[in-house]
Amino acid sequence: QVQLVESGGGLVQAGGSLRLSCAASGRPFSNYRMAWFRQAPGQGRLFVAAINGGGSATYYADSVKARFTISRDNSKNIVYLQMNSLKPEDTAIYYCAASTKTIWTTGYDYWGQGTQVTVSS
Repeated sequence: QVQLVESGGGLVQAGGSLRLSCAASGRPFSNYRMAWFRQAPGQGRLFVAAINGGGSATYYADSVKARFTISRDNSKNIVYLQMNSLKPEDTAIYYCAASTKTIWTTGYDYWGQGTQVTVSS
């Protein structure tokens, strides 16, 4: 079992930046592939980015490549999502997720409660 708590969401103007954090507790953090998903109003939950347990490999959705960066600090049990050049279409609830599987974009077992990101135009 792992518990996840996101923070860092808020309101930002288009072109601005935010950094989301996800604090994990439970089993050794490095055992888990970590990811960020997002869900906009009226839409399904979509994959954003993921990072492997050691932090050596990452994977991104095309819509956020070159703008968002996922990273992790296994000594602190935290995963981050640095979001730059934000656009109004990035507005969503952002969720942190954890998995012991090897697939980047699906199969996540544990989820946080989400943090709202709103980008104004």
